[in-house]
Amino acid sequence: MKTGTRILLGLAVIGATIAVVLSVFQAQIAARLMARMVDSRVGRDVTATLPDGLHVVLCGTGSPLPDATRAGPCSLVIAGKHLFVVDIGEGGARNLALMGVPMGRIEGVFLTHFHSDHLDGMGPLMLLRWTGAAAPSPLPMHGPSGVEAIVAGFNGAYLTDNGYRTAHHGPKIAPPSGAGGIAMPFEIGTADSMVIEDADGLKITAFRVDHGPVKPAFGYRFDYKGRSVVFSGDTVPTPTLITAAKGADLLVNEALQPKLVSLITAALEAKGQANTAQITRDIVSYHTTPQQAADTAKAANVHLLVLNHLVPPVPVRFAYRAFLGDAAQHFGGEIIIGEDGMMFSLPAGTTEIRRRKLL
Repeated sequence: MKTGTRILLGLAVIGATIAVVLSVFQAQIAARLMARMVDSRVGRDVTATLPDGLHVVLCGTGSPLPDATRAGPCSLVIAGKHLFVVDIGEGGARNLALMGVPMGRIEGVFLTHFHSDHLDGMGPLMLLRWTGAAAPSPLPMHGPSGVEAIVAGFNGAYLTDNGYRTAHHGPKIAPPSGAGGIAMPFEIGTADSMVIEDADGLKITAFRVDHGPVKPAFGYRFDYKGRSVVFSGDTVPTPTLITAAKGADLLVNEALQPKLVSLITAALEAKGQANTAQITRDIVSYHTTPQQAADTAKAANVHLLVLNHLVPPVPVRFAYRAFLGDAAQHFGGEIIIGEDGMMFSLPAGTTEIRRRKLL
């Protein structure tokens, strides 16, 4: 028998032996792997080793258009020991939990506006935050006037389930007083912006944006120990966003690429789905293109531009350049297409922006 044949035969025998061992001991091997996975993931706190400063985690970078790779709009802001969520789209709470965010420490949610994709993950977030630390009071839900009806609706929808949780786990684990959310409406009158929180070194400013016919609509700026991040919310390019973002370290701006959306519109029309085609045609009018977002970043002199609320879905990185178009020619800084799980860390007392991926 030739040497090469003997080697191949030997490899075949070894392969067959391994296959048999795996088959016989599959349950035991799988149990050990699961135990290791559980030990490394369950109960971890991704915030535990973060330096003092401002940190932004993208828990959802998608839009209402179905995207298997992205949850609905959702961002987490960590300022020192404080945790806040900006918008909470479907799947956002799941991603927060998967990334090791201590859900029980979330102090509040800031809604930019009341489109369903920015708030349809509210129920799971309220539940995970409540049971994550036996919260004695509901989750504060900040937003413009009208947030009361939104929160009341979710509280009503989850009322029965909340009762089940307390009945099953007991009031020490799921105290009835902490279930659901509590509306925290704000009004800024005729002004363009207003500081809505200023304590413990953290200042949160709400500012008007133009997402008509959706009114009211706001963006938010977070300032902490000399570092800053701005969230545009959904908007067309508007001077109030440029003003609010002046000199910010990080601008998280929504983005829609009309050329790619037009491909979806054409395909829908060709397949006789005129109603949905009209919707994709309409959405172009009240969003920001990547090029326009780059113009805003340049005018505001921000350091880093991150695009989120991506329309249409961009499931593969190979398509990122097509989504960006010529945005890079409009802004000299770096432009990043947001992905679920991205974290941007802005340590206090520095000008650094560190990055890591949590998913």
